[in-house]
Amino acid sequence: MATRESIDIFDTGVRYQMYHAFGLIASGLIGQGRGNSDVWTRRSIFLFSAGTALFSGSLYVLALSGVSWLGYLTPFGGLAFIGGWISLFMAARG
Repeated sequence: MATRESIDIFDTGVRYQMYHAFGLIASGLIGQGRGNSDVWTRRSIFLFSAGTALFSGSLYVLALSGVSWLGYLTPFGGLAFIGGWISLFMAARG
């Protein structure tokens, strides 16, 4: 049976995955006309994907299994998300 705390943890993972899916979509749209040469676009896509795997993924495993040591990976996913937004901003600038 799921506890309220595990449901809240899972919900946080889902919310952040959804928010950063918009970042991935924006990265794809910005890079669409530039081909594969735009390093900032590729970097933002990598960082958003890594952030989703580390941040949301660690929260999902924590909520579903209770393996608490995976919570140490969550901040690294948050840093990847921040780097993804910075990279997306740099890609949008030109």
